[in-house]
Amino acid sequence: MYQEEKTFTLRFSLEASFPDDYEGEEDNQAWVREWETMIKADLLKGVFESLRQHRSWQARIRNRGKSPSDEIEIVLAQDFSQTIAKPQGFTLP
Repeated sequence: MYQEEKTFTLRFSLEASFPDDYEGEEDNQAWVREWETMIKADLLKGVFESLRQHRSWQARIRNRGKSPSDEIEIVLAQDFSQTIAKPQGFTLP
C-alpha cells in the first residue's frame, strides 16, 4: 500500500521563574506535576474530543520511543484504499 505523510508540530515549552533566594527544587518541581496531571491531561482530552468531530480521520497516539512526559505524538490517518476506484483494464470489443 502506498502511504504519504506530513508532519505538523505544536510544541509547548514550560518555564517557571523563582525569586533570587530560591535554592532550587525546593518544591520538587510541583509546577511540572501540575502540567503533567492537570493541564496536559485536559489538553489531550480536548484535542481528542475535537478530532472525533472529523469522522473521516482516525486519531491515535504513537510512541516513537520517547517518554510520554517529553513527547506525545498523535497520528491522524485517512484510509482512501477502499474509496478510490481502481482503474479498469482496457479491452477491445
